[in-house]
Amino acid sequence: MSTEFRKSEPGDPTREIAAMFPHQGCWSETEYLRLDFGRLVEFDHGRLEVLTMPTELHQAIAFFLCLRLQLFAEASQLGVSFIAPLRVQLWPGKFREPDVLFMRARNRHRRAALFWEGADLVMEVVSEDDPQRDLVVKREEYAQAKIPEYWIVDPRDRSILVLVLDETQTTYVESGRYANDQTAHSATLHGFNVSVSEVFNRPEAT
Repeated sequence: MSTEFRKSEPGDPTREIAAMFPHQGCWSETEYLRLDFGRLVEFDHGRLEVLTMPTELHQAIAFFLCLRLQLFAEASQLGVSFIAPLRVQLWPGKFREPDVLFMRARNRHRRAALFWEGADLVMEVVSEDDPQRDLVVKREEYAQAKIPEYWIVDPRDRSILVLVLDETQTTYVESGRYANDQTAHSATLHGFNVSVSEVFNRPEAT
């Protein structure tokens, strides 16, 4: 039986390009980190997870939170915050790209050009296409990576859940669950807070 690779025909996927990349499960960290094609792509032990493009409202919320966090951090030279895409290595073989991420100045050595080694605070804006990724999967992963604080920002019910590592440093417990007309407070960045109403009433996305 011939194993010759058939060239793509008009209307087919571009097989020649696909053949240049490893199969799922066979990617190395180095190959993953070399990717640069303008999409959010996460990495799970040799497999790529290509994420859906975020909506305008999703990005408006994430940008607002990142800006507020950065202004707070700059005022006291506390650290830096960024919006996705920026890779975070949770542990060897596992990378995520949180919507918003923050690293304290004292942990500057964990920041590099291609990726960060963990973070001190991450935020995810819940995506409607797969909310369980943010609510369950990433909650477990970020806790396993010992990221001290995780915010789950949910446009569906206009709420913010602030999670903090428990005493064992292995799982998250609720620091606060905030609804419309309330103010969400950070558990580890004392003094940082945001109005929930401001977060979700984004004029940029109307």
